[in-house]
Amino acid sequence: MMPKSTILVIDDEPAILKVMAANLQREGYRVELAQSAEEGLRTLQEKQIDTIIVDYLMPGMTGLDFLAELNRRQLDIPVVVITAHGSIEHAVLAMQRGAVNYLTKPVNYDELISVVHKAVERQQLRNEVLRLRREVSSRYGFDQIVGQNHQMRRIFDLITEVADTDATVLIRGETGTGKELIARALHFNSPRKHRAFVRVNCAALSETLLESELFGHEKGAFTGAIRTRIGRFEQAEGGTMFFDEVGDIPPSIQAKLLRVLQEKEFERVGGNKTIQVDVRIIAATNKNLEEEVARGRFREDLFYRLNVIPIHLPPLRERLDDLPLLVSHFLKLYAEKFKKPVRDISPEALSRLMVHDWPGNVRELENVIERAVIIEKQEVITLPTIQRCLQPKSEASFRYFINEEVPLKTLKEEFLRQFEREYIIRLLRKCQGNIAEAARRAGMHYKNFYQKMQRYGISKWEFKE
Repeated sequence: MMPKSTILVIDDEPAILKVMAANLQREGYRVELAQSAEEGLRTLQEKQIDTIIVDYLMPGMTGLDFLAELNRRQLDIPVVVITAHGSIEHAVLAMQRGAVNYLTKPVNYDELISVVHKAVERQQLRNEVLRLRREVSSRYGFDQIVGQNHQMRRIFDLITEVADTDATVLIRGETGTGKELIARALHFNSPRKHRAFVRVNCAALSETLLESELFGHEKGAFTGAIRTRIGRFEQAEGGTMFFDEVGDIPPSIQAKLLRVLQEKEFERVGGNKTIQVDVRIIAATNKNLEEEVARGRFREDLFYRLNVIPIHLPPLRERLDDLPLLVSHFLKLYAEKFKKPVRDISPEALSRLMVHDWPGNVRELENVIERAVIIEKQEVITLPTIQRCLQPKSEASFRYFINEEVPLKTLKEEFLRQFEREYIIRLLRKCQGNIAEAARRAGMHYKNFYQKMQRYGISKWEFKE
């Protein structure tokens, strides 16, 4: 069982209270007793209660009145009602008022323990969901968008204004500028925050897979469709859909996406039933969509539907005044994550970061600081550490890389990261930014190759001629 839960038992008969307490305590529960509903309400003000057992018929406030008062106070605690034998209509009324279960007198205590176990598990699950929601909301709160640069302040003001609306947002910026962070902040600070945030990477899926992912498919719609499958739109009902790299959506899918934006409806692949959907759309791209429209590769009407609220994220090289703030943020984050005593960065190391061109933007900076925190053996990140992390070169000798004062496992992981990043860069350079060809030569699935590019802050546009 989870850490001890507390059960509040309310009954006007002392003998019943005594027997119930003995049975519940034998199962490891803490027990609070009350001889009236009024006394039970006072206990709720003083103690943390996980489940309540209440008699239906008592002098003064009845069990039904007690349930009504819980609802009025917005106390969401599982309640099990005890009713007299044969008073099923009372039980039905109690369930309608919010009770999770009921038992009849005389009480079967094996049945009581089973019902209480289920009620406690329900409450623990609910508490865990609430905790995770608070954690996610904190992680994606506006305070996680670091920056005092004048461009970032304007962006912060804008997303604060539009977060609680259903307006479609188009986030634009280079790879690694934090587009997904903005999208999640918009969702988790909106009325939709308790519903799903569903992300779709439009560049990582083929046209056929993308259509099925978005809209789902009916059984037998194509070879291998052995059962009906709901798509991302249905998963996101009531929540937010985030289209990452929306500029890579094929023309045939663009038309279907436009229909969802306009009509809030679609059909599954191979189906003819029209499905209504309520989702907010947030899209992101590193492409020049106006240019894509001019070349006929992106629908003009879809562009205007997506571009209701445009947000442009500047590259890191245009907001270098924010770099010290970002470094401090990531340093604290990864020092806590890896439980390292690193607390600062030397002026020389910070100066070196300030003159870097940052092709991978904030994501590249985050990766650099993460690596630096891992391998730094002092409390302050030094210039040699930053140089090692900033310029991972495959031609560097093992003598340069090896630090015998760092655990072998940490060195192996860091060397693998550096090797992978350099390998991907060289392969993309050879393939002139063609991810599919680079993935084929690497013997990797396109999606896995693209995810590694994102992890290392690498953009295919750096290699286009």
